Amino acid sequence: MPIQPRSAEGANKRALQSRQPLGSPPPKRQKLLGPSAATSLAPLAERLRPGSLEDFVGQKHLIGSDSLLMNLVSDGLVGSMILWGPPGCGKTTLARLLASHTNAIFKELSATDVGIKEIRAVFEDARRSLASSGKKTILFLDEVHRFNKAQQDIFLPYVEQGHIQLIGATTENPSFKVTGALLSRCRVFVLERLTDEDISEIITRAIERLSSAPSQHEPTQTGGSAPQASPSLVASDEHPSSSQSSTSTAVGGSSTFSQVTPRVLSSIVSLSSGDARTALSLVELVTASSKDVSEAKLLSLLRRSVSTSYDRTGDDRYDMISALHKSVRGSDGNAAMYWLARMLTAGEDPMYIVRRMVVCASEDIGLADNHALPLAMATLQACQTIGMPECRINLAHLVSYLSEAPKSTRAYEAYNRAEAAAKLDPTIPVPMQARNAPTKLMKQLGYSQGYRYNPEYAYVDMSVHEPPLIYWHFGRHPVHNEYMPIQFKGEVFLQKEGDLSGKVWDEDALRQWELEVNRGRDWEGRAGGGGTEGDI
Repeated sequence: MPIQPRSAEGANKRALQSRQPLGSPPPKRQKLLGPSAATSLAPLAERLRPGSLEDFVGQKHLIGSDSLLMNLVSDGLVGSMILWGPPGCGKTTLARLLASHTNAIFKELSATDVGIKEIRAVFEDARRSLASSGKKTILFLDEVHRFNKAQQDIFLPYVEQGHIQLIGATTENPSFKVTGALLSRCRVFVLERLTDEDISEIITRAIERLSSAPSQHEPTQTGGSAPQASPSLVASDEHPSSSQSSTSTAVGGSSTFSQVTPRVLSSIVSLSSGDARTALSLVELVTASSKDVSEAKLLSLLRRSVSTSYDRTGDDRYDMISALHKSVRGSDGNAAMYWLARMLTAGEDPMYIVRRMVVCASEDIGLADNHALPLAMATLQACQTIGMPECRINLAHLVSYLSEAPKSTRAYEAYNRAEAAAKLDPTIPVPMQARNAPTKLMKQLGYSQGYRYNPEYAYVDMSVHEPPLIYWHFGRHPVHNEYMPIQFKGEVFLQKEGDLSGKVWDEDALRQWELEVNRGRDWEGRAGGGGTEGDI
């Protein structure tokens, strides 16, 4: 029988065993952390997740007793849904709590670290569970917007047939990031950014539970077992007991965390910007700091530990550029300057801003001030040439000018009217008189026949000399040509300056402006007769 070659791995293992004394125990494997130890090492935000809907803070419009979502849960139904909201507003926590109220199998995945293979495995398990035990499966997919269209389409048959109930969570607008087919099979619930009161309550509860927890530096049990996490730091259905310190004690003068002063608490609420995860991370930072650190130094450390929340690819960017544009359109230079500063200090590309202002110069200022567009283009060139931080001055110049410039949408509205007419019938021919006639044949067919070349016609300027002396000044008098198709003959797209047809007189809106902006004084336009509500 031939001798099989020994593998290098087996040889090394036998060599190691041969060096050990006879009768000695085998080498111990490295001990892995148990679930309790892993929980104790998790961030504070993860350890303090509420264990019941009663402990959930915020989103009253969703978890209120009379809300649509709670009515579904009380009936034992969840259904497929998309939870849309900013970071740290409770999407993941709410999904877990909703699943705990149903007799279903709960699976949790994140689109950032799984692919189609893992998703299909969940689908197959769900199908088998439904067939064997009748139990449905709830799949919570975090960051669902990270999946592309093809990946999202995988869900369609399984959601349609009820094999799984999908709960997707996203910080992006599902109208743009979730396919229409999947969106039509899911309800969309919007979670709002947490209020300062919500964040304050979350922080207070966290400090209370930390104050009542055993010290992290207490000696652990013998026998090599991992330290057990404190029950008060693990999500549970129990409310903090009455024996725990009160809110004022935990925050204002607790000997456990005396560094958490009212001013520090207020700073944490402000810096978190409605993000509970950020707030709890700051609480963890503060409670871990030395009690001897000064309040001023602690506040400085907190401010440096938080980055500006601004995503160039998210809704914040489009919301802020919209606010800037609308502030310029509304001639509110103060608001326009604020939103400009917000975007630039957050790291926005100045070219993105100036391109929108170039559009604004024609869309909103337009014919009322023909210097606006050249200034906008000059600012665009300045931003390209100079760059940040100096080009912020050029942008401030442009935004100030556009805000204070008179406004006219005549050109913008004229194009919109013409575009609507052009789309009615794109086959309407050009009138013969307005057609080009470069060849003899085309002239014989009547192209350009009867067209009057406007510069050939002069006009008499009677203001230069008194009659009977007549001075022929270079210029033209009006002539008539057929420029418009007969279907739209007489149609007015570019309205005359001062034409108010189609505009409305809103007395309520005017009165609000007079009270809040004009300091209670009547608008000077009222002297001209004003108007009544409705079309002018």
